[in-house]
Formats: sequence, structure tokens, C-alpha cells
Amino acid sequence: MVFSSLLFVFLFLTPNLIIYYMVKDKYRNAVLLVFSLVFYGWSSPKYLALLLVVVAVSFWFAIWVSKAQERGKSGKLWMILGCIVMLAILGVFKYTGFFLENIQFWTGFPKEVPEIVLPIGISFYTFQVLSYVVDVYRKDAPVQKKYWKLLLYAGLFHQCVAGPIVRYQTVADEIEHRKVNNADLAEGIRRFSIGLAKKAVLANSCATIADSLLPTSMQGLSAGSSAGLWLGMLAYMLQIYLDFAAYSDMAIGMGRMVGFHYLENFNYPYIAKSIQDFWRRWHISLSTFFRDYVYIPMGGSRVNTWKWLRNTVVVWFLTGMWHGASWNYILWGLYFCVFLIFEKFVLRKINLPAVIGHIYALIVVYFGWVLFKFEDIQLLGGVLAGMFGVGTSSWVQMNATTMLLNNCFFLPVAIVACTPLGRWLRDKIYQKAEEKGKYPVLMRLVDVFVPILLLAISVLALVGNSYNPFLYFQF
Repeated sequence: MVFSSLLFVFLFLTPNLIIYYMVKDKYRNAVLLVFSLVFYGWSSPKYLALLLVVVAVSFWFAIWVSKAQERGKSGKLWMILGCIVMLAILGVFKYTGFFLENIQFWTGFPKEVPEIVLPIGISFYTFQVLSYVVDVYRKDAPVQKKYWKLLLYAGLFHQCVAGPIVRYQTVADEIEHRKVNNADLAEGIRRFSIGLAKKAVLANSCATIADSLLPTSMQGLSAGSSAGLWLGMLAYMLQIYLDFAAYSDMAIGMGRMVGFHYLENFNYPYIAKSIQDFWRRWHISLSTFFRDYVYIPMGGSRVNTWKWLRNTVVVWFLTGMWHGASWNYILWGLYFCVFLIFEKFVLRKINLPAVIGHIYALIVVYFGWVLFKFEDIQLLGGVLAGMFGVGTSSWVQMNATTMLLNNCFFLPVAIVACTPLGRWLRDKIYQKAEEKGKYPVLMRLVDVFVPILLLAISVLALVGNSYNPFLYFQF
């Protein structure tokens, strides 16, 4: 079940909110937990037990850390053991096949590599509970002594399967006691409707363009055109942002509807003026996770140059590995690592104009998505060569030209949706209205009618449309 489906919106989320507001405050967490378990079980029924086990592991290790600290000890051993167990579980399900395939390639053993299905959301909820155990050890978060409340934190359907990665310290107080006012509810509905429209209307349309123009095999590549590859990768670049940012918007919106305040996960990354700036804006919860739990504990930037290089390479190698058990993701992570090192030692000494910095960042990110898109290394190399006229049938073909003409109005809209222009216009309108003394009236009109309009457009886009992909389910 995906957020951007009529089933979810009308037969899951709506009943959830109705029941949530009907019951007394003391039963509301239970309502959320039951719905969350149903949601996860719907998407991955046989792996619901795995979620329960991973949360149980984090629950008990955090308890043991806390008890050790009460006795005047650090609890470090329990924290390390807990992290090892949780990472081992993630590794078995996510990386066993990858490692065995590489061993098989070099040694011929084993003869058959078992196919292990990746449980939906395991990377997200494992990192959440891992950060919880570490934060309890650091005394940055209180220990949770009720298993079901920790399960609610890790399995809450808003963010369990696709993020953002929520720290326990962010929501610890709200799990215990929270109130929802009208402003929270209105903002939650507005944010959810924006995310739903972003996904159902924009991201899905970008996916259609990308899938039509990008090859899935070397044969498809040789029959395509260079222009088709460039346009297809542009559509993919827009899709992956609009897709993931939309889910973060919907998660944040659903959280606000019931009193949770999740942190932002995207901040218009395609307006970045450097790669460092891009990664401050893209998938913020993952970037800060690796910063706080890997980079800084290794010494961060407060070390000599060689150790800083080691720290940076390790973080970006792991960032690539987190996204998938395939060499292209590792290359993708190290690719950005190279540009971050380049910026530190070279570009930092050059005062680039903002426009040049922005163009540079977009070009680097664009080719980074080529690495990210194609898991088949041979096909990846073929696409990179094909973009410059090597290995394709022609520079331009009718299908690429037709696709461009058919989407000549849509693509600029999708590009604008990746910028803060809409938010800027909204703020300007509110500012002008406030100056004229009409702010309250206008605010109520906009906050009521815009979400309704966006929901209506989204429903129309989803009715009869079976093509509703979501890229980050695979991670």
C-alpha cells in the first residue's frame, strides 16, 4: 500500500483519522499502533515479525545500557553489541546476495546464490532504532520502558517504509503526550495534499517519460538515441526528487495531523550552489545520521588531512551501500565523495559566482543520477557513452522529439516545482494581504480551497492509473 493511492487515502488514512479523533487521548497511541501494524503487514506480511524482532532487540539493548549507567558504568558494551546485532540483521537481508555474487564471480563458489527478498523499509526502521540505542547511551534520549511505544516509534506508518529517518529524541515527548490544535491539523492537511499532488501528478508523469526513453538492456540502448538519453535522465532527475520529497511531505503532513512534528527532509536541493550545499538539502535525515553516528565519532573534520580523507571516504562508501547492494550505488557514493574532496581543496579557494556554482552542482548531480539509475554496470557504461553519441543508433529520433513536444509545458512546471518559487509566491501573497488588513480572510480561503483543489486533481490523476511507481521502496 502506497500513500499515493486511492485505497490508502480513502480506505486507510481517512478511517484512521476518524477513529483517532473519536477515541480518548489515552487510546490514541494504540489506534496509531494498530493501523501501523496493519499498514506494514499489508505491504510485507511475512516480514512483520522481522520488524517486531528488530524493535525488540533495540528495546532490550537500550534497557541494558540504561541499567548499566544506573550502576555507574558506561553501558558502552551493550550499545556496541546492540548495533552489531541490528546491523547484522540488516546485512543478512540486504547484502547477503551481493557478497555471495561477488565471491561466486571470483571463486565459482557457491554454485547458486540464494534470492533473499528485501523487506520493505528495513533500512529506514533499522537506522531509526539503531540511533535510538546510541542516543540512550549518549543520554541524548530517554530510555523507553514500554515495548509497544518503541514499536509505535519505529513502525509508525507515516515514516516506517520510506522515511524520513526520525530520531527518537525528536518525538519522545510527543509519544507520551501531545495535543493537536486546528493550526496543526490544517497545516498537516495542506502538506499532505501538496505531497500527494507532487507524487500523483508530477513524479508519475516524469516516471512515464524516463521509462519511455531510458533503456533496460544493451539492445534497447543500441536502438535508442543520444537525445533520448539526455531527456530521459532529465525526467529521472526530476522524478527521483519529486517522488521522494512527495513522500516526505505526506509523512510530515500525516504526522502534523496527529500531533507529531517530524523534521524536514528536503530543502530544495536543486537550487544548491555546490555539492556540499546539495547534501545539506537532500535527504537531510540520512545525511545527518551519517554525520552524527559515523563521521563525527570517527573525528569528523577535527583531525589531520589524511584522517579527514579516511572519514569522508568511509561515510560516502557507506552512504552508497545504504542505498542498495550493487556496485553502482557504491560508485555513486564515492563519486560524490570525490567532488566533496575537490571542493574542499580546490573550489574553496576559488570564489565562483553563484550562477556558475549552481550550474556546476546541477551538472555533477545530473551525472550522479546516471550512476544511481543503472545497476547493470555494462549498461551504465553504455548509457554514459551513448549520451555522447557512442553506441546509439542516432543523435535524435522521432520518439525523443515527440516526447519533448508532448511535454513542453509539463517539464517547465515540474522544474519549477523543484524550486521554492511556489512558497515564495505564497508568502508574498500573504504579506500583501496582511499589509491591506485582509490576511486572516485570505489565509483561511487559501488554506481551505488549495488543499481541496490539490486533492481533487490528485484523485483525478490516480483514477484508472495503475502506473504509480515509488523509487525508494527498493531501499
